[in-house]
Amino acid sequence: TGMSLFYNMFTITLMISAPIIIAALGGLFSERSGVVNIALDGIMLVGAFVTAAVVVVLDPTGANSKTAILIGLIAGMAAGMVFSLLHAYASIDLNADQTVSGTALNLLAAGITVYLCQIFFNQQRTPAFIRGITRIDVPVLKDIPVLGEMFFKQVHPTFYLTIILVFVTWYVVFKTPFGLRMRSCGEFPQASASMGINVRRMRYFGVLVSGALAGLAGGVMVLTQDVQFTVVTVHGFGFIAIAALIFGKWNPFGVLGAGMFFGFSQTLGFYAKDIPFLATLPTEFFSMFPYVLTIIALVIFAGKSVGPKAAGEIYDTGKR
Repeated sequence: TGMSLFYNMFTITLMISAPIIIAALGGLFSERSGVVNIALDGIMLVGAFVTAAVVVVLDPTGANSKTAILIGLIAGMAAGMVFSLLHAYASIDLNADQTVSGTALNLLAAGITVYLCQIFFNQQRTPAFIRGITRIDVPVLKDIPVLGEMFFKQVHPTFYLTIILVFVTWYVVFKTPFGLRMRSCGEFPQASASMGINVRRMRYFGVLVSGALAGLAGGVMVLTQDVQFTVVTVHGFGFIAIAALIFGKWNPFGVLGAGMFFGFSQTLGFYAKDIPFLATLPTEFFSMFPYVLTIIALVIFAGKSVGPKAAGEIYDTGKR
């Protein structure tokens, strides 16, 4: 029926949008502190590889999958942070061009993860894990009419983690003195420095948090949408996350909405054959669809959304 199709699509949308939103929140911390991080895609790849590898090694029989998954996700976050250090050091200490540095990380990630798979597992991918993150029903809440079906039945718990992260990000960035200082570094670093704020430290913090969140996003993605890590596990979601960040105007709730929108556009591609007026279109159209929607959304909204002023600029201490 139409409603059950809608509920199925909605559940898949929540699954697909979770890693997009988590990675975009990472980008938000980085860009608010003044460093553009287009390496989100590469960091997600590293996080996905490390998470998958840890889960495979710790849990070959699938007996203690919950512990293995938790340790895997934490390892993925740590790996994302370590990998993002390269970007932080290049952009903040060496004054490298942030776009070039981010691109280098994206290229490096694809090579290094396949290479490590080959070393550890003698193949270009990780072995398949027996179970990833399983869907849950939330007792009581699942019985609410409509909303229960949409948000609390057969949903991956990672979606709830995503919602918590959205609120935490909003609180830290907009409601704490620390967040105010971090945002000032992304707008007027020279003025911030004259007030005694350590711009370098703030920017390191922003990039490292973006590394942790993108690593987590990669881990979540591989454990909910795949059965093993391969080099195409992330397939450009890091770039969709950047689009969600711009589309969501560097605001956590905007990012949540934009991430859901991009998640839905991916889901529509899967379900198009079941929707009568879309079924006649060729399948290639739907592979293309989410990216076309992304471009259209950016064309409409990009001019109106103003990012942090100093994001992407090399911080020159002598400049006034």
